[in-house]
Amino acid sequence: MNVLIAGAGRLGTQIAQVLSAARNEVTLIDSDDDRVAELQGRLPGVLLVAGDACEPALLEHAGALTTDVVIATTGDDEDNLVISLLAKRQFSVPRVAARVNDADNAWLFDARWGVDVAVPAATPLISLIEEATGATDTVALLRLSKAGVDVIETAITPRSRAVGQALGEVGLPEGTVVATIVRDGQPTVPDPAIRLRAGDELLLVSHSATEQEIHAAFQ
Repeated sequence: MNVLIAGAGRLGTQIAQVLSAARNEVTLIDSDDDRVAELQGRLPGVLLVAGDACEPALLEHAGALTTDVVIATTGDDEDNLVISLLAKRQFSVPRVAARVNDADNAWLFDARWGVDVAVPAATPLISLIEEATGATDTVALLRLSKAGVDVIETAITPRSRAVGQALGEVGLPEGTVVATIVRDGQPTVPDPAIRLRAGDELLLVSHSATEQEIHAAFQ
């Protein structure tokens, strides 16, 4: 799958890393030359392009004509709408997803602006990728074939038995580690002493456990 991502902030960079690791062809655009230079060498397999994704010529240069998915993740709703409209109307991109930064603008993010999927800013990373790409199997999408591991997400709900437990007290399946805990929208270092709360979202890496086994450890 060819994916073009506009916006090399934290979110756009994370999406690029995950999709590239899953062996997709990924191009990441940002208008900040310094940001693009900073990322050089840090995103193996990702093509970095400096320029304004609101410019049709830049999108064409970045490969919009042969792209399967465009994901607009800039911090500006107006830019995300313009990118989406160009992707859909001028380049006929099959699937266009756009981040909604301000909830008051959500009503604009629809087919009139070329948006197939509008994604609120607070959407968990894996759910966002799943929605944006149209994948129905997160585990298959995020399988890191080369390393032989899967990246799996699970969420802690108020009814989860893991609420209040220290992370180190949770019995994880063999060959499974917690990569990060996303709390209040921010990634947190998965210290074994950290106590899990309702609303926490965990990203785990495993070379053998199934998604169901991992969910069962927390739910």
